[in-house]
Amino acid sequence: MGARTEVALLHTSPVHVPVFDALRDEHHPHLRLRHFVDEELLRRARREGPDAVTDEVRAVLHRAVAEGARAVLCTCSTIGGVAETIGAGLEVPVLRVDRPMAAAAVATGPRVVVVATVESTLAPTVALIEDEARRAGRPVSVRPLLVDSAWARFEAGDTEGYVREVASAADAIGPADADVIVLAQASMAPAQHLTTTPVPTLSSPRPGLAAAARAAGTAPPTETAPPAESPAAAGIPKAAELPG
Repeated sequence: MGARTEVALLHTSPVHVPVFDALRDEHHPHLRLRHFVDEELLRRARREGPDAVTDEVRAVLHRAVAEGARAVLCTCSTIGGVAETIGAGLEVPVLRVDRPMAAAAVATGPRVVVVATVESTLAPTVALIEDEARRAGRPVSVRPLLVDSAWARFEAGDTEGYVREVASAADAIGPADADVIVLAQASMAPAQHLTTTPVPTLSSPRPGLAAAARAAGTAPPTETAPPAESPAAAGIPKAAELPG
């Protein structure tokens, strides 16, 4: 198959690169990934709205296709809808990482709590879940929960503190509050393994990459969801590396 890229990934933070590489190694060892990272896309989208970065996202998608991608996965929930819309006019599939998670949330139950650490992510994620509910013909009630204090930790490089704060927010949600919890941003995925709430908690990287692999033709269309990723694949520090 030569050196042709199978799946290109558009990230707005470099921290996602090793996470998706680890998921590839664990679940899709024959998949080739090419990463495009542009942190300014999220900064501008937060200031001006997701549509403000349409031209820049289009340029990245066209470059990915020109360089041989068979599918493109946008891992940023804030601009995922923009990428998906542009992708409708391209010759390869363009997916947003959180759509499979949204579909799973709708299938789990009608009461969905969306946890996010960046406000610009909330509206696109809520809209996505509502769209998946319409597609499935299921009722849904979505409640957003913003944990904006955690984002400062992420920006400062305190990933452990960031993940712990997200997990703590999720743990405050019980069965009386929700049927399912959605961790809106890919960066929040490690919190899925730290939460103690009995409410099912979903994250996007693993099912998103699996969907991209299928779209690229490197996984069977009827592939069942793989088992939960290892802590390393989820970007979770070892217990000894976590502060007490």
